[in-house]
Amino acid sequence: MTENRRSSAPWLALAVLALGLFMTLLDLTIVNVAIPSIVDDLHASLDQILWVLNGYSLAYAVLLITSGRLGDIFGPRNMFAAGIVVFTVASAFSGLAHDPTQLILARGLQGIGAAIIAPQGLPIMTTIFPPERRAGVFAIYGSLAGLAVLLGPVVGGFIVTNFGWRWIFYVNLPVGLLTFILAFVFVPDLRPGRRHRLDWAGVALATTGLLGIVFGLIEGQRYDWGTVWSWITIPEIIATGVVVMTIFLLVQWRRQDREPLLPFAIFKDRNYTVMTLVLMAMGFAIVGFFLPLTIFYQSVLGLSAFDAGLAIAPQPLAMMLMSGVAAALAARYAKYILITGLTLFAIGMAYIAWIAQVSSNRWSFLPGLVLGGIGMAGVWTPVFSMATRNLQPRLAGVASGVLSTIQELGAVIGSAAIGAVLQNQLAADLHNRAVSYSAQLPSQAQAPFVDGFSKAARSGLEVGRGQTGTSLSLPAGVPAQVAHQIQQLAHAVFTQAFVDAMRPTMALAIAVVLVAAVGAIAARNGTAGVPAHAAAESEQEPASVA
Repeated sequence: MTENRRSSAPWLALAVLALGLFMTLLDLTIVNVAIPSIVDDLHASLDQILWVLNGYSLAYAVLLITSGRLGDIFGPRNMFAAGIVVFTVASAFSGLAHDPTQLILARGLQGIGAAIIAPQGLPIMTTIFPPERRAGVFAIYGSLAGLAVLLGPVVGGFIVTNFGWRWIFYVNLPVGLLTFILAFVFVPDLRPGRRHRLDWAGVALATTGLLGIVFGLIEGQRYDWGTVWSWITIPEIIATGVVVMTIFLLVQWRRQDREPLLPFAIFKDRNYTVMTLVLMAMGFAIVGFFLPLTIFYQSVLGLSAFDAGLAIAPQPLAMMLMSGVAAALAARYAKYILITGLTLFAIGMAYIAWIAQVSSNRWSFLPGLVLGGIGMAGVWTPVFSMATRNLQPRLAGVASGVLSTIQELGAVIGSAAIGAVLQNQLAADLHNRAVSYSAQLPSQAQAPFVDGFSKAARSGLEVGRGQTGTSLSLPAGVPAQVAHQIQQLAHAVFTQAFVDAMRPTMALAIAVVLVAAVGAIAARNGTAGVPAHAAAESEQEPASVA
C-alpha cells in the first residue's frame, strides 16, 4: 500500500536518522584526537591504541551486512533503536574504562552498536522519500558526515583539554537517550513484504577471516613478524585469514539462490562496483592521513588536543564549503569530478608529507589541508550519487550494508597496514637516530641510550603528547645535568624519527588514492541500464507499516 509507506513527517524522520549517524561519526573522529591523552592516562602502547580504533572498526565492518539483513527481518526502525541502545551503553563503559583492555572491549561493543545503526537509514529513506527527492536527502547525509569530521577534532579537543578524555564518551549518553525516544515518535516502523533468513555460515567465515588478517597486521611488529604462540607465526595467521576469506567468497557464490550474506547481484552495475572500491580506498587513506598527522601535532609539535583539532579543522571546513559546488557539478560530470577530487586529495596529502619537519608549526600544513578538503568535497557526493543511481530499491538494505562494510573494511585494513608501516619505520629510525645522537653523550651513557631505543618496538612504542617514544630508565647517581641532556636528546631522537617514519606511511595512503583515481576512469558518467526512477516503479517490494 503505497500511501502507507510514506511517513507523515519524512523530514523529521530523516533528522532522527541523521542524529544517530552523526553521533557515531562524531565519536569516531573525537577518539582520534584523544589518542595521546588516552595513552598518557592508561599507559597504552601504539599497538593497543590501534586496537582501540580497530576494535570499533572490525566489529563495525564485520556486522554491517548482517545487521542490514536483521533490519529486513525485524524492521529497520526497530534495529536502529536497538543499535542506539547498544552504542549508548558501550559509550558509558568506554568512559569508565581503567585500562587499555577494558577500553578495547568497550569500543568493540560501540562498533557493534554503530553497525546496527548504519545500514537502517538507506532502506527507510528510499521508502519515505520519492525518487525525485532522494538526491537532496543523500546530500544532507553527506553534509552531516562532513560536519561530524569538522566538529570531531574541535569539540573533541575542547572536551579532552577541559574535562578529560572520558567525557568524549559520556556526552553520548543524553544524545543516545534523546535519539532513542525520537525514533519511536517520528520514524515509521516499516516491515518487508517477505521473510528473510540469515547466512550464519557467512557471518562466521567473514568474522574469522577479517580477524586473522587484521590481527596479523597490527601485531606483526611487536612479534618481529615471527612466532606468537607455540608454533603459530604472524605470516601464518595472515595467510589463514586470506584463505578463510577466499572460502567465504566461494561459499557465497554457491549460496546466491538462498539469500547469501553477500548477494553478488548488487555488483552487476559497473558504477556500484567501482564506487565500492573507491570507498575502500578512501577508508584506507583517511586513516593513513589522520593517524600520523594527529600524533605529529601532539607528540612532535606538543599541541594540546584542542589546538590539534583546530589545526586539522581547515580540511573538513574546506570540504563542507565546496560540497555544494561539487554536488552541482556532479549532477552532469560526476565521473570527472570524482577523479579530480581524488587527485586533489592525494596532492594535498603529498604536500603535507613533503614539507613536514620537526620545526614545523601548526599552520605549516594549511595549503595541503585546504587542497585535500576541496578534493574530498569532490569525492563523497559523486561516489554515492553514482553508486545509487541505478540501485533497485529491493536491494537497498543489503547494498547499503555492503557499501558501508567495504568502506569500513578499507579503514580497518588501512589502520592495520598504516600502523604496521609506522611502527616498522619508527623502530628502525629510532635505532639509527639514537646511534647518531648518542655521540653527544658521555661514553658510559651511550650504550644504554641506544639500547633503550632499540628495544622500544618490542616493549610497545608510546606516542603520547611529549613522549620520547620509550621509557628510558636512568641509573641511580646520574648527574642532573647529564640526565637533562639525555632527556633532551631522547626527545630529539623520537621527534626526528617520527617525521622520518611519517613520510613513507603517508606515501602508502597517497598511492592507494591515486590507484582509486585511475580505477574511477572505468565508471560510466551517465545512467546505465534501467533508470533509477523506472527501477523504483518496477522493482520495489511492497512494504507495510506495523
